[in-house]
Amino acid sequence: MKVIDVYQQYFAADCVFAGVPRRGASVTLTATSDAGTIRYEAGVSFFPHRDAEDFAVSYDACAAETLYAAKGRRSKKREAELLRELRARADALAETLGGTIDWDAPLREARLG
Repeated sequence: MKVIDVYQQYFAADCVFAGVPRRGASVTLTATSDAGTIRYEAGVSFFPHRDAEDFAVSYDACAAETLYAAKGRRSKKREAELLRELRARADALAETLGGTIDWDAPLREARLG
C-alpha cells in the first residue's frame, strides 16, 4: 500500500473539543494506492496551537471522508478537481467537530506531493 500526501496545510481555526480550545487545523488530501485501486481522502484535524511554534497535532479532534475510490491509478487531473472542492468538504468535516477553519489565515505554506 502506498500513501501519498497530495496536499497538507495548516490554518488558524476555532474549535473546542474535549474541553480543550483548538486554534489550529491541519487540512489534508491523501491518496492511497493498493493493488490497482486508488482512494482519495480529505481530512481535518484540530490542534491547540498555543503559540507560533506549536504544531503538535492531536488526533482526538479529527474527521475524514473518502472523496473518491475506484480501480485505477493516481491522476493529476482528478487531484486538481478534488483540490477545487477540498475547502467545502473540509468545512463540512470541521462542522461535524463543532469547529471552523479560517481559510484567510494560513499558518504555514501548503505542501504538495
